[in-house]
Amino acid sequence: MPISAGGVAMGAWPRVAMEASELWVGFVGAGRMAGGLVRGLLQAGKVPASNVLASAPSDKNLDAWRELGCRTTHCNLEVVYRSTLVFLATKPHILPGVLEEIRPAVGSQHIVVSLVAGVTIQTLQRLLPPGTKVLRIMPNLPCVVQAGAMVFSRGSNAGDEEAALLKSLLSSCGLCEEVPESYIDIHTGLSGSGVAYVYLFAEALAEGAVKMGMPGALASRIAAQTLLGAAKMLLETGEHPAKLRGDVCTPGGTTIYALHQLEKGALRATIMDAVEAATNRACDMAKD
Repeated sequence: MPISAGGVAMGAWPRVAMEASELWVGFVGAGRMAGGLVRGLLQAGKVPASNVLASAPSDKNLDAWRELGCRTTHCNLEVVYRSTLVFLATKPHILPGVLEEIRPAVGSQHIVVSLVAGVTIQTLQRLLPPGTKVLRIMPNLPCVVQAGAMVFSRGSNAGDEEAALLKSLLSSCGLCEEVPESYIDIHTGLSGSGVAYVYLFAEALAEGAVKMGMPGALASRIAAQTLLGAAKMLLETGEHPAKLRGDVCTPGGTTIYALHQLEKGALRATIMDAVEAATNRACDMAKD
């Protein structure tokens, strides 16, 4: 019986073939983003908790997975041997070592999906066995409340079936779109980092109300609901933001006076600069 580098009998974990009725999902890495994705899958009934296996070096993050009913391990190889769909959710600097570790266990039956920022499909395919079906996704933090915005790209060996499976699964965590890989860094600047821009705006919005005399807790709730409602209208009406913004403005009214102040502060230009800066940083990370 073959023995892994860690002294584990690899034959103890039979490889699992893809079946239409049952999917075995593994997570190498069990941090917050991976946890958000698995919660979406479980709540949508896409996969039973007993079919999910997550690995991490310590129990720090794994306790939350056990509470969900998922299986856990400290062995990355076990995840690969017991899963068909394998999500890579490690820190970028750790991933090359992890890929070297799991490479002997990756076979033609596996679909490998990377959540790792700054690691290209080309790099993943180079570090995994030839012919491995590789996809790359970029989620954002609201995936943890199943309201994320995700994009994914497929490698040269991943076909329509693998793309359709991934989109079906991830749609339970929010908006999910297939894009060219060149868009992934832009998505990072727009949505991955963009969540923080929105939080900053929400904070400023609430603080403006506090300045005018509203209690902070109430102002924060109203600010959050305002952002939620505005986003819902954008998605459900399909209207351009400028059209909806114009609908709020009345001649000589409060909104146009407020917008004038935002324009004087160069809000739009500053946000565009922020998206550009984050996108460029994401591109630089991929070159490191």
